[in-house]
Amino acid sequence: MHSLNYQSIDSPEKLNTFCETLSDRPVIGFDTEFVSEDCYRPELCLIQVAADDLLAVIDPYATGDTSPFWEILTTGNRTVIAHAAREEIRFAYHHAGRPITGLFDTQLAAGFVGIEYPASLATLVQRIVGSTLPKGETRTNWRRRPLTGDQIEYALSDVTLLQTMHTILSEEIQSRDRFKWVHEETARLQEKVIAAETAERWQRVSGSSGLKPRQMEVLRHLWRWRDSVAREKDSLPRRVLRDDLMVELAKRGSSDIKKIGGIRGMERRGVNRSYQDISDAIEAALRVPDDQLPKRTRGQGRVASPMLSQFLSTSMACVSRQHEIAPAIVGNADDVRDLLAYELEPRRGTPKPALLDGWRGEIVGKTIRQILRGELAIRVADVSKNQPLEFVACGSIESSK
Repeated sequence: MHSLNYQSIDSPEKLNTFCETLSDRPVIGFDTEFVSEDCYRPELCLIQVAADDLLAVIDPYATGDTSPFWEILTTGNRTVIAHAAREEIRFAYHHAGRPITGLFDTQLAAGFVGIEYPASLATLVQRIVGSTLPKGETRTNWRRRPLTGDQIEYALSDVTLLQTMHTILSEEIQSRDRFKWVHEETARLQEKVIAAETAERWQRVSGSSGLKPRQMEVLRHLWRWRDSVAREKDSLPRRVLRDDLMVELAKRGSSDIKKIGGIRGMERRGVNRSYQDISDAIEAALRVPDDQLPKRTRGQGRVASPMLSQFLSTSMACVSRQHEIAPAIVGNADDVRDLLAYELEPRRGTPKPALLDGWRGEIVGKTIRQILRGELAIRVADVSKNQPLEFVACGSIESSK
């Protein structure tokens, strides 16, 4: 790997020149190295790029603003290859304000040709290309400069085979006529990542289910305060104030500083300096009129038998594997429960569940509806196979007796 001819992009001028050349390439493979365990938003430490004969590492610390690179990935008509690109989508959105155009996520694409999802890059490279990636730098400190030869070798190994993987996976997807599904799911992934970046996520605070509307309002104000402090300090939100403490403050609903300080865990250094700010946030929440409080999520109505939910989850996995699609891409237990609630007790205005929409509806939703109507049964076909189950029409079972 050390003998590879790669460019080291370590100045704004080199970055601009490199991006001018890169802009003409119809296929670009890239990856990033970042640190996320101690900062508000992942810190970009390195960008690796492979596009035909171009191979480069971009050092964000040396180039400064990397927006020219992200502008290329979010404009034009090209294929952009990455693996497990959730963080790369976030970087593109923060630097260019748009999703990546022509994104081909090898992890996602592999799930549509019968490979388990999510699979690591090393697993896919071994299975698809038959090569082994180096492992020596998995715990490396990407902030430290200068980078060593081993670090650069490790980083470049993540992109040198992306175009080969794209070619092989594309042929497999084309043979199954699933490019439409892959494009649909890629767009859905980017929409979800960007929505998570722009939405307030206070409702996802651990332990917040079951709160009353006024308590939910207190939690919302505390979340907003915590998020603004974390962003300003470039710190993880939970290091500003833990989830369980926010929920306890919301349940008590008191802006009294003595009562705030009396909660176990609130005496921690750093938190005890913020009692007044926390009190102000709670007081603001208590002043919100009743008609402006958050609405509690409506229950799902008729609750399906847990056994039925489990059976349908197994059925979903079975039909997914029959179609050579990774079950984890298709859905999970929550998706099954959403479908059951929708089918067992339809409510006006309820959005169509994911398992009945798009390509999922074509391969899974239709089958589950047939099972619920008693038109399909599932049986053991061959205990020696990885996929031992099969679906059969109930009429054919009766006629075989």
